[in-house]
Amino acid sequence: MLGWAVTFLIIAIIAAVLGFGGIAAASAGIAKLLFFLFLVMFLIFAIFGWRGRGVP
Repeated sequence: MLGWAVTFLIIAIIAAVLGFGGIAAASAGIAKLLFFLFLVMFLIFAIFGWRGRGVP
């Protein structure tokens, strides 16, 4: 998921350089959404993994 966020960020940067403002804004929005979704999922899995079952 983090890879997709970086991909959309690169697309947004390239589109902004070439002057495509709408595509750049949409790609940046998607990249931001995916990055924050990644962070939330990472924290959830880190908390539940830390609290998880011990080794028997």
